[in-house]
Amino acid sequence: MRKLVSRLQVTSRAFARSKRGNVAITFALAAIPLLGFIGAAIDYSAASAAKVDLQSALDSTALMLAREAASDSSSQLQTHASQYFTAVFRKPQASNVAITATYTSSGGSQVTVAGSASIATAFMSILGFPSLNISGSSTTKWGMSRLRVALVLDNTGSMAQYGKLSALKTATQNLLSQLQAAVTTNGDVYVSIIPFVKDVDLGAGNYAASWVDWTDWNSNNGTCSSGWGWGGTTKSTCSGTWTPANHNTWNGCVTDRGTSSAPSSGNYDTNVVAPSTAIVATLYAAEQYSSCPQAAMGLSYNWSAMNTLVNNMAANGNTNQAIGLQLGWMSLVGGGPFTAPAQDPNYTYSQIIILLTDGLNTQDRWYSDQGSIDARQQMTCNNIKAAGITLYTIQVNTDGDPTSTLLQNCASSTSDFFLLTSANQIVTTFNTIGTNLSKLYVAK
Repeated sequence: MRKLVSRLQVTSRAFARSKRGNVAITFALAAIPLLGFIGAAIDYSAASAAKVDLQSALDSTALMLAREAASDSSSQLQTHASQYFTAVFRKPQASNVAITATYTSSGGSQVTVAGSASIATAFMSILGFPSLNISGSSTTKWGMSRLRVALVLDNTGSMAQYGKLSALKTATQNLLSQLQAAVTTNGDVYVSIIPFVKDVDLGAGNYAASWVDWTDWNSNNGTCSSGWGWGGTTKSTCSGTWTPANHNTWNGCVTDRGTSSAPSSGNYDTNVVAPSTAIVATLYAAEQYSSCPQAAMGLSYNWSAMNTLVNNMAANGNTNQAIGLQLGWMSLVGGGPFTAPAQDPNYTYSQIIILLTDGLNTQDRWYSDQGSIDARQQMTCNNIKAAGITLYTIQVNTDGDPTSTLLQNCASSTSDFFLLTSANQIVTTFNTIGTNLSKLYVAK
């Protein structure tokens, strides 16, 4: 390029010295502005391309700084900004590169990175413009929105096959790491974890809680005796005196809300009406289910405890997605077994439920046919979406089952339903969802 400019300069001087007629002089005079216009277009095009690269580097730098800005001093923030920017903005024709970074926490945390540089010209230097200046800025905002995520995870017996439970543990722990990395202040992100089978374990230590309905449990757990001997294993089969077991022997499992014979008229198995002792159907029915899963955890930012819970998950029991989903929703809004931290009116909140299952529904409190259970769950899904909660559904189909119409219809959108055919896809899918949830955005 510089050789071409040099040759043009020599040619221009030759035209100026020429004595062969006015044609040469006229051409030389006309060529100068023509070359200037062409050269300016080329130089401006090169500067525009450099500006695009500058802006991209500023965006990347702002996103990188957002992860550490709250803990950096001003000098550290500036040093790291220069390091990040230099690593991605590589333009040898750029000079006088200047980068400034600022962090503010009032009105929501944000990092602003501004940059400028001079781009050497090839043609316009002839006209006395040796360089063109470019500049830009990028602001990454976070902290004005907060995230609450409920993980509703299948722990049924079939999850032991094909490495699915192991993959789920890895995927969930990776997701927790992603969410934790997006946090600048405790409470920015809360997560609840609801392992489910036919039942959900709400913690054996809650045997004195007012939200537990003991009606069925008392009839099915105890001893039968009489003055003449023993008989019967439940209250209905006892021919003598039935004595319910002590509630402190409960294993923590509950089944769907409603009455013992059918869902109640209030459809409490499909909504989040707070449990009340005045309406027994709103309480969670205790059950001594032999395949009780790992105990659920309400909204928390105790990342260590969450990882321990996930690591302790085991596969056993039948499939009832519906109870896991209802309790996942309850964990977000609070009530009964869960306490949801109050929402600060100065922030906006995004509420997410991620439901993963590897099988179709097989058993709930009342039914053992898929269609009846699916109908109850679809009501829950509709209610969740009407409440403005984003619902991701994931079907891990390693057994050639039909694609779940229920899970497709439950998802908030077609892109929020994932059909997987191998265990390792659980990890990549959770990573995709985690990236969507934890990703900071370039505001301007």
